[in-house]
Amino acid sequence: MHNRRPWHAVSCPAGSYGWLPFIAVAILFFIIGFVTWLNGPLISFMKIAFSLDDISAFLVPFIFYLSYFLFAIPASKIITRKGLRQSLIYALSIMIMGMLVTAQFIKSLSYPGALFGFLILGSGLALLQVAVNPYVSFLGPANRAAQRIATMGICNKIGGILAPVTLASLAIPHVEKLEFTNNLQNSLALQQKFTSAIYWPYVGMAALLALAILYIRLSNLPDIKLSDTKKSITEPYAATQLPSAVWLGVMAMFLYVGIEVLAGDAIGTYASGFQIPVRISSLFTSATLVCMLCGYLLGLVCVPRVFSQERALMLSCIIGFGLSILAYITHGYVSVACIALLGFANAMIFPSLFPTVLKNAPNNASFVSALLVMAYCGGGILPQCFVWLKTIIGFQAAFSALSCLSYIGISMYILRFSQHTR
Repeated sequence: MHNRRPWHAVSCPAGSYGWLPFIAVAILFFIIGFVTWLNGPLISFMKIAFSLDDISAFLVPFIFYLSYFLFAIPASKIITRKGLRQSLIYALSIMIMGMLVTAQFIKSLSYPGALFGFLILGSGLALLQVAVNPYVSFLGPANRAAQRIATMGICNKIGGILAPVTLASLAIPHVEKLEFTNNLQNSLALQQKFTSAIYWPYVGMAALLALAILYIRLSNLPDIKLSDTKKSITEPYAATQLPSAVWLGVMAMFLYVGIEVLAGDAIGTYASGFQIPVRISSLFTSATLVCMLCGYLLGLVCVPRVFSQERALMLSCIIGFGLSILAYITHGYVSVACIALLGFANAMIFPSLFPTVLKNAPNNASFVSALLVMAYCGGGILPQCFVWLKTIIGFQAAFSALSCLSYIGISMYILRFSQHTR
């Protein structure tokens, strides 16, 4: 006979492992959010501080998210060979290195060096994401996976909300002076002040990551074993054995992360098209994430009580499509508000999409997780498409076209491969 789990283990989103592992992972998601969403205001700040055009400035998210594509598969191998706990420690250690390298090169006024630091930082985040997302999915009952991931999303977005505000409070005085100075000597002095203002937050984050490593070493995080074998991870034909639902799900993830980053990181550039000053537009990333946080809270209450996680995904796409059209036909702060509200629409897509795709390949969980994390490179590619396309058709049309196509693609996936959207 099968042993029955206690009632609280089934009804509790944390599952039979209890709340302590749940809280520990929530802290990691806060760290991921803080680190990731520094990019939004940093694009505008780096553009002014290093006298960059939009395409060069958007190399920040491009390099950052490219690292997910490059390092996700190696990350899955590390998880298979070293286990979850050790992989988390490795990931945080690499992130510390990336933080320190980025900070040092920014302070030295080397933009290529800073981009190299972002590549290192992104590689650590790739390992962390490959490990932590399936961990959350399997931490409790399958029908509450979206609820658990939504909770992690709340922690992630709180970190993301605080990051732009923290960076803006430190950097805006120097950036505004840089924006209006024509004197070369004054410009160099202001650049030094700006880079010093950026340097210490990155060093501080490195110190916090070191504390997180210590916490993981001392905690009792359960080492949940995924059902992959080393053979399924390392042999080339493993990918050919995956069903089409997985590959189309990976493409849906590519589109989703692209539009999420567009709404969060490109909103400052979008606002500049309406001549909104940088001291205001640098805070719009936080506004997008506040909307996203509201979406997560609503999802936490409604899924699966009111509707399934698949239906939540479909409704999110419909709302996102509508807001994208409104952003195109309106102007100024109203149009920017529609972009920020995309954060609300996007909130429940990832918590529903990740377990839906993972469910189609239960015996290749870490490999599929790695493919999904590789798809995060959409966060670098779609913003680059935006800055190229806006020079041809205008920033509003470029943004709305990319976002509408993304929501249509995600909707088609969930309609094709889910039986629970009706």
